[in-house]
Amino acid sequence: MEKTLREKMVRVIRLSDTGITFEDLLDEFITSSEEEIQETLNQLLIDKEIWKNEENRFTLLANESFVYGRFLAHEKGFGFVQRLSEEGEDIFVEGKNKNGALHHDLVMVKLKKMRTKSDEGKVLSIVERGMKKIVGTFQQDSLGTYVIPDDKRLPIKIFIPSEFHAGAVIGHKVYCELFEYLVDGNAKGKIIELLGHQNDPGVDILSIVYKHDIPTEFPEEVQEQALSIPDEVPEEAFANRRDLRDQTIVTIDGEDAKDLDDAVTVTKLDNGNYRLGVHIADVSHYVPQGSPIDKEAYWRGTSVYLVDRVIPMIPHRLSNGICSLNPHVNRLVLSCEMEFDPSGNLVQHDIFESVIKTTERMTYTDVNHLIAKDNEEVSKRYKDLLPFFDTMYELSLILRRKRFDEGAIDFDIKEAKILVDEDCQPTEIIERTRGEAERLIEDFMLAANDTIAYHLCKEALPGMFRVHESPSPAKLYHFANFITMFGYRLKGKVDEMTSKQLQNFIERIQGKKEEPIISRVLLRSMQKAKYSDVNSGHFGLAKEFYTHFTSPIRRYPDLIVHRLIREFVINKSDPNTLSLALGEIAERASMTERRAVDAERETQELKKTEYMKDRIGEHFQGIICSVTKFGFFVELPNTIEGIVHVSSLQDDHYEFDEGKLQLVGKRKKKVFAIGDSVSVSLVKADIDERKMYFELAKEEKETKKPKKKSFRDRFNSLYEQ
Repeated sequence: MEKTLREKMVRVIRLSDTGITFEDLLDEFITSSEEEIQETLNQLLIDKEIWKNEENRFTLLANESFVYGRFLAHEKGFGFVQRLSEEGEDIFVEGKNKNGALHHDLVMVKLKKMRTKSDEGKVLSIVERGMKKIVGTFQQDSLGTYVIPDDKRLPIKIFIPSEFHAGAVIGHKVYCELFEYLVDGNAKGKIIELLGHQNDPGVDILSIVYKHDIPTEFPEEVQEQALSIPDEVPEEAFANRRDLRDQTIVTIDGEDAKDLDDAVTVTKLDNGNYRLGVHIADVSHYVPQGSPIDKEAYWRGTSVYLVDRVIPMIPHRLSNGICSLNPHVNRLVLSCEMEFDPSGNLVQHDIFESVIKTTERMTYTDVNHLIAKDNEEVSKRYKDLLPFFDTMYELSLILRRKRFDEGAIDFDIKEAKILVDEDCQPTEIIERTRGEAERLIEDFMLAANDTIAYHLCKEALPGMFRVHESPSPAKLYHFANFITMFGYRLKGKVDEMTSKQLQNFIERIQGKKEEPIISRVLLRSMQKAKYSDVNSGHFGLAKEFYTHFTSPIRRYPDLIVHRLIREFVINKSDPNTLSLALGEIAERASMTERRAVDAERETQELKKTEYMKDRIGEHFQGIICSVTKFGFFVELPNTIEGIVHVSSLQDDHYEFDEGKLQLVGKRKKKVFAIGDSVSVSLVKADIDERKMYFELAKEEKETKKPKKKSFRDRFNSLYEQ
C-alpha cells in the first residue's frame, strides 16, 4: 500500500540522527509542493509527533511533557501558552523562559514538574512566528530607522531599510510587514501603508483598527455588486411573501442608528394571549452565497462600532439603504411570529418571508417616555400608538419575569458612552443607561432567537448556534472561596451549579458595597459565549436552544441562520444537501467577534485617558472597586478607573489584608476596603499605557454608599405597574 506523505516524512525524520531541516525535506520530497510539506509539518507539530529544536531541525517527539501552543505575551515580560491540541489550562511562562518567543508565536513548550495544580513551562522552540504585520510609530536615531510597535506586548524594534520607508517621517503611524527576525530579538520590515502622523485627528483609532487587522475599505468587486442592487424594492420581489404592510410595525433604536435591522409588533388576542411579531431585514435576499459581498462579510464577521466610526460588515448602500427597515417604505424581511400565554409560555410560532412598511422609526428615548408617561409632548406626538406600546410593555415584563424565573443571569455591569468632537477628541464620558425601551427590545430579540433555535433543533435541521458552556468547576471553586471573604456562601454543590442558583446569589448581593467586585469576579469565572454548528445550550441565558437571528446586517452568523431558514424551513430542502461549512464559519465568526470586542475596548480605554489628560489636579468622588497589595482602584461615576498607589498614602504604613481584601494602616488602623467612597485627585493620565493615577484628595472624607433597592424589588415594582 502506498504510504502517505505524512508517513514518509515521519520515517525520514526517524532515520536522521541529528534531525532534519525544512530544506532537507524539500530535497527529499521533490514531487510534493512546498505548501504540502509545510502543512504536513505543522500537523505533525500539532499532534506532538515532532518538534523543532533551537537549530531549526525537526526530530521525533514522544513525551507527554511537551505541549504545542500559541504564546500570549504580557507587557510585563511573562506570558502564557494557549494549548492548541488538547484541553487544559494555559501554561505560565516566566520572562526568563520565553526563549525569544514573541506575542502570538506558535511554540513548543516543555512542562515543568510543579507541586501546584497550575501548569508552568519553558519555551523550547518557536515553530512559527505569529506577527506578520504590525502598527507602530516610525522613529530614527543613531541606530537607524525603525518602528516601535504600538502593542506593548511586542517589546522590539523593527528596523526599516531606507528602500522600504515609503515616504515615512519621524512620528508617522505606519503599517509594516515583517520579513526577517534578528538574532538579538528585533526584526526587519517594510512599510506597506502610511496611516498619518500620530498627532493627526483620528489616526489613533485608525492605528487600533489596523493593529487588530480589521478591514477598512471594501474591494472594488464588492462595491460594484452593491451599486448593482436597486434602491427600492421592486413589486416582483413581493411574490410568495406575506403582505404585512397594513400592520402597525415599528423599529426602536438609538437616535444615531442608521442600520435598522429589526422591527416589532405586539397584539393582545381575544383568548388573553399575546402575538409577538419580530421582523428582520432579509439581507440574504440581496447577498447570495458565494457573492463578493458574502465573501467579504464572512471575512469581516461583524460590524465594528468604535467611538467615532462604524466599520460595517456589508457596504453602507445596503446596511443603511435597501436592507435597513426605514419608515414608510417597502422592505423585505424574514418574520418570526410567536404566540405567548399570560405566563410567557410559547404556545405556537410561525417562520416565513414577508414584506413590511414600518409605521414609525422610534427611538429608545421616546419609547422610555411613553412607558414612563413622563413627557406630555412625546405622549401627544404618539397618542395613537400609546395603547400599542402599553401592550408591548406588558408582554416585555411577562417574558422578562419568565426568563429570570428560569435562571437567566443578569449582570448589571456599567458601560461607558463616549462623546467625541469632529477631531475625535472626547468631550464627555457618561454611563450608558439601559432603560425599559432597551430592555423591551432585548426581551423580544431573545424570544425570537430562542424560538428560531428551538425550531431548527426540533426539526433536526442544520443550525448556527450561540452557545455558552457551564463554568469550569475549578473557576467556580475559586469564586466560591473568594466570596467567603465577604461572608457569603454559594448554595448548592459547586460542580453542579445552575444558572438559577447564580442568579439567586446575584439578587442577594444587589445594592451591597461589594456587589461590583463580586459581579466582576463572577463574570470572569464564566466561559465566553461562542458560535457553533452543534447546539449545546446557553448557560447564562438558561436556554436549552439559542441562536443569533436578529442582526444579519451586522453579524455574519445571523446571515447564515437566514440562509438555513430559507433553504430548510421555507423551501423544505433535504438537510443532507447542506453546502455550508458551518463549523468553519462558526470558528471564524467567534474569532472576528473577539477581535471587534478587543478593538472596541481598546478605543474606549484610549479615549478615557485622553479625556482625563487635561484634568490633572481635579478632584473626583469615586468608589473603591478593587484592592491589591500595591494600592486600590477607584471607579468614578462615568466608569473611568484609576489607581491610588500605596506609596502615595503618606499618613501611615499600609499593609494588605489578603483575607479581607483591605489596606489597613499599621498605626492608625484606617481601612480602605471595596465599596468605600473616596475623594481623589488626578495626578497622571498615561495615554501610552491607557492608565489613570490618583491620589487621595486632601479634604478626603469617607461617605456611605446609599443603599440600592434589591433587584427583585425593582423588578416587582415595574411588573406591578
